[in-house]
Amino acid sequence: MRHRNALKLVHLASTTWFMLCMGYILVLALRQAGIRWWVIFSLSGHSALLIFLLISLYLFAIFRGVGSSQRIEMEHPLTSTNYYMVFYILSPFLGGFAGTLGMIGEHRIGQFLLGIALGTLGTTFLVWVIVDIGAGLLEMVLPPSSRRHRAERLAQAKAQREKKQKDRERLLAELLAKEESAQRGWHEALRPHAEKLAALLATDKTDFKQAEHEAVKIGVDAWQIGGLSCMQELRNMAVAIFRQRSQSRNIVDYISIWWDGIGSWRNLSLG
Repeated sequence: MRHRNALKLVHLASTTWFMLCMGYILVLALRQAGIRWWVIFSLSGHSALLIFLLISLYLFAIFRGVGSSQRIEMEHPLTSTNYYMVFYILSPFLGGFAGTLGMIGEHRIGQFLLGIALGTLGTTFLVWVIVDIGAGLLEMVLPPSSRRHRAERLAQAKAQREKKQKDRERLLAELLAKEESAQRGWHEALRPHAEKLAALLATDKTDFKQAEHEAVKIGVDAWQIGGLSCMQELRNMAVAIFRQRSQSRNIVDYISIWWDGIGSWRNLSLG
């Protein structure tokens, strides 16, 4: 744990050093192009937040890789070693040291700092972009055990995904089957209630209050039996029975009005 935390801190420092060198090169190039300081400061002020976000995302990805050891040793026998990781992280500092050695004898401070910055930039680009990618490709191509292990790992991951998908499909099929079975059971149990509701739809205005009271009681019973789905099934059965008896397509859906507020039932249109 201490080793990993030390790697994270060193990588933070090396990345900060790399960005400082990049900023120095950029500012020097702008000054040599004749850009005034106030323009440079205004540009840096607007881009500071974006640079901070990019660095944060980059460090998060690297820290996660270092902390969780995402590289698989069987597939990456070189780049997963501590020696390579230390070399990778220290490459900005190594580049700065090489730039310092290369500028020995230079008395101009600006050129001396520029040499250090260019050494840092060149070494970091070489290691982080060219060497690291090349080493990763070689690890995947050359060792047969690496390719075999990767193929087995991908096959296992694919099998697990397929198994999870099949389990979800099986669970969904079981739920649908249970719902269909429940609806078939409801159809038989609700038949008498549907007959009564169909009769209530034809109630005269004089008995409307009594019909509403009875319909509400039937609705509460249906809600207790199977919730909203059971109530919907009962309503559909009652409407179908009423239409069959009255030979009419035009009816007033009093059931939806009577049941409004029972459980999660809301006043539904016949559609």
